[in-house]
Amino acid sequence: MKINNIEIKVIKADITELSVGAIVNPANNELLMGGGLAGLIKQKGGAEIEAEALKKARIPAGGAIVTAAGKLRAKYVIHAATMGMDFKTDEFLIRASARNAFKCALALEVSSVALPALGCGVGKFPLVGCAKIMSQEILRVLRETRKVKTALKEIIVCLYDEEAFKIFDKQVFGYLRHVTEDLSWGPYVTTDIIIEMPVGIVLIERTNPPFGWALPGGFVDFGESLEAAARREAKEETNLDLVDLKQFHTYSEPLRDPRFHTIATVFSAKGEGSAKAGDDAKGLKIVPVSELSSLRYAFDHNQVIEDYLKSRG
Repeated sequence: MKINNIEIKVIKADITELSVGAIVNPANNELLMGGGLAGLIKQKGGAEIEAEALKKARIPAGGAIVTAAGKLRAKYVIHAATMGMDFKTDEFLIRASARNAFKCALALEVSSVALPALGCGVGKFPLVGCAKIMSQEILRVLRETRKVKTALKEIIVCLYDEEAFKIFDKQVFGYLRHVTEDLSWGPYVTTDIIIEMPVGIVLIERTNPPFGWALPGGFVDFGESLEAAARREAKEETNLDLVDLKQFHTYSEPLRDPRFHTIATVFSAKGEGSAKAGDDAKGLKIVPVSELSSLRYAFDHNQVIEDYLKSRG
């Protein structure tokens, strides 16, 4: 499965035999390579792997460091601490260790990285839960690298036994397809702002369809809060800063937007500054309350404004 030019694979193999840029060792935070996969990596790659790792110990549980790969076919070993010396793990440590392993892989500029089922060996974490956590962290990497140039072209989840392989093959691809294919069709999160000025409410005239007058607003960006999106959109579309920003209501009727299903959280605020239409708006005007009902609106903004005015009494 390829997403953003990065191939995601789930395979049944011995991870120590892979010719990849880096393999991930589910380590303890002291970086001792006694048993489990860590012991196998040391056995096949040489004691020098552990010796180099110990020079960087101890690390926080959930953290990760890099060493050379000794006699292994991989170039590097990423030691991701899925547990402390109590040999216990949980979802937070698995997520953190996966995330930090990917950060190491990106910093190394390797073209491929292979990960085992983190925390499912000595840590005995459930396979299904691990598969979903690792899928979520794969998606995070795909999002964070979608607009930047990266050397990473292949992410491999490598399982040693048949049961683990079947579980991961189903869960990883099922999860990735659900998010990238099903959820990609929406609903999309948007925000609109009722900006009050001394003489009325700020409206913009849309350049793009659906045409008409509308409240300032737009889509919430990845990693952005509703409040931050509202302030950004208001600045971009009206040049105004928002004071006393408050949530008013959320509108989710599937047909409210003729383009696709959007869920809009509407805010109210006072506008501060000099109102001016942004580059993507045809026009801007501050409309007195008595004239608001006479305009042709895009979306359901006539209803939004009517609801807001009723709420003010």
